[in-house]
Amino acid sequence: MKETAKYSEKKILVLGLAKSGVIAASLLHKLGAFVTVNDMKPLSENPEAQGLLEQGIKVICGSHPIELLDEGFELIVKNPGIPYRNPIVKGALEKGIPVITEVELAYQISEAPFIGITGTNGKTTTTTLIYEMLKTGEKSPLVAGNIGTVASGVAENAKPDDSIVIELSSFQLMGIDEFRPEISIVTNLYDAHLDYHSSKQEYVEAKAAITKNQIASDFMIFNADQDLVLSMAKKTKAELVPFSAEVKHENGAYVEDGAVCFRGEKIIEVSGIALPGKHNLENVLAAISAAKLKGVANEAIQTVLKTFYGVEHRLQFVATIDHRKFYNDSKATNILAASKALTSFTEPVILLAGGLDRGNEFDELKPAMENVKAVITFGETAEKIERVAKELGIANIKRVDNVEKAVPAAFEFSDEGDCILLSPACASWDQYKTFEQRGDMFMEAVHKLK
Repeated sequence: MKETAKYSEKKILVLGLAKSGVIAASLLHKLGAFVTVNDMKPLSENPEAQGLLEQGIKVICGSHPIELLDEGFELIVKNPGIPYRNPIVKGALEKGIPVITEVELAYQISEAPFIGITGTNGKTTTTTLIYEMLKTGEKSPLVAGNIGTVASGVAENAKPDDSIVIELSSFQLMGIDEFRPEISIVTNLYDAHLDYHSSKQEYVEAKAAITKNQIASDFMIFNADQDLVLSMAKKTKAELVPFSAEVKHENGAYVEDGAVCFRGEKIIEVSGIALPGKHNLENVLAAISAAKLKGVANEAIQTVLKTFYGVEHRLQFVATIDHRKFYNDSKATNILAASKALTSFTEPVILLAGGLDRGNEFDELKPAMENVKAVITFGETAEKIERVAKELGIANIKRVDNVEKAVPAAFEFSDEGDCILLSPACASWDQYKTFEQRGDMFMEAVHKLK
């Protein structure tokens, strides 16, 4: 860990716990800060807060009292999920108190450089691909951030020869100050999280923060097929490394004659990549760019791409049973994500879809359903999805109680060579606690068919 006196003897409020808050509070305490933790969950139900209390850290639980702003804090480290309209956050900014997320703290203490990945879709897959490529190429990577491992905890133990591959949300990026990745990546930009951000412009600006501190010796890898990302790239000081599945870019990654290339060098045939779909091809192009910039050999990149079948619950290959392939895309909690999954296949598809009803219809899914031969529905939106299927002339439609029952029902409609795809186009909360639980139930049901 890099030695820093930046936080010594400073009064710092850690607002909101979860994993990132706990680790940030503990780390700041070690760095000599006078730390106060504030979390909504009552202390009696909050073992994380109790653990911090035992370390000698001041803990205030059960509410976010606005009076905290009168205690003279010099900095607030905010949980990314707490919006900026929160009275304490809003009041702090009005008083000129800096508000950061723990990603900034991670950067301040890290001896290792960062490879930062952001975008609307594809972050987790791209992050995982880069980590696996660097690992296979013996480049000593660590993985952190929005992918599930707290950045400051990883950074505390990172060495100069490591590289921290970090997935970053717009929520995290709104709270950075000096954070500067050696390599930044923007996968794509679509409308998202507008319930958190005050506008689309604020969302885009939050994403753009990933490159705001980069300098000429750094790199920005970006999706050159999107005008919005192109506009963002024009403002960076970093060296530009474009990727495109459509157009050849000599200074970046592209597809030519059925092969993925980087700066004029053929890396792998597209047919040899295990991950299906154009959107995953874009993720592959981004990941290859980062790996090559870090000096990973082609053989290591090829090994990963031939054997990597996807991140869990994100168009994840599950099994082949009686010549039918099963895919778990439970993370597809909206129409855009489900559309991307459906257009990844040229084979006939039996679609499993449904879930929480947010009041929208599903007509936007129609263009992506060209190869769908049967639809199995479940959850609150079953009737709405069935209407779309009927209007498309899909004859085989069946409603079941849940994902577990959808799997054998889908198998009955399938033939050899078909793909059976769970891509719900809806959140899971009507029947399952998380999309992960829904995906696990799907995979368990698939394995029962064997």
